[in-house]
Amino acid sequence: MKEATGTGKSDSARTAGQSGEQLLHLVFGGELVDLDAIRFRDLDALDIVGIYPNYAQAYKKWKEKAQMTVDNAHTRYFIVHLHRLLDPESDAGKSPTT
Repeated sequence: MKEATGTGKSDSARTAGQSGEQLLHLVFGGELVDLDAIRFRDLDALDIVGIYPNYAQAYKKWKEKAQMTVDNAHTRYFIVHLHRLLDPESDAGKSPTT
């Protein structure tokens, strides 16, 4: 599995996200066995893109990575709302795009 040692962002970009509310999002992807289910062909080959302080930054990176793999129909990238997993009660009633 690819190590997520950094997101390629400067320290100031990371700090800016810390000054407000952090709604952490994970972006990752890999090649699927088939298109009917989310089952990865090789878990060791997953591309852990990074963790982002808000949905907008995660979406930007997701879109970039997805467009880079447009020639492989079996490769998919996903955004995981980590903030919902870390604190599910605080997300009651929030819109699905946060």
